[in-house]
Amino acid sequence: MIDFELKDNAFLRQFEACVEGEMAKIEYAAQERKIFLTKLIVPDSLNNSSFKEAFLTKVLDHIGESKLKVMPTCPEVASFLKRNKFKYQGMLPIGIRI
Repeated sequence: MIDFELKDNAFLRQFEACVEGEMAKIEYAAQERKIFLTKLIVPDSLNNSSFKEAFLTKVLDHIGESKLKVMPTCPEVASFLKRNKFKYQGMLPIGIRI
């Protein structure tokens, strides 16, 4: 398990995690009570399913604390939410199904 700290870079509108000198990030666009997760960028050295799962889990848990609804416009995020639908179903806006 890779340990990392999640940072919300509001200026660049992305969540970031720096691991072993490499930066993984997920870009977002925030609106009133929704956050659109638009693009997941993971360097090749970290591009394995266990890191992606941990990274997306930390991002969604962080978003959940702010009570925002999540609009997954990135295929990787939509796939993750589909695999973990029971845990994150309440984070989707009403009428949105994955």
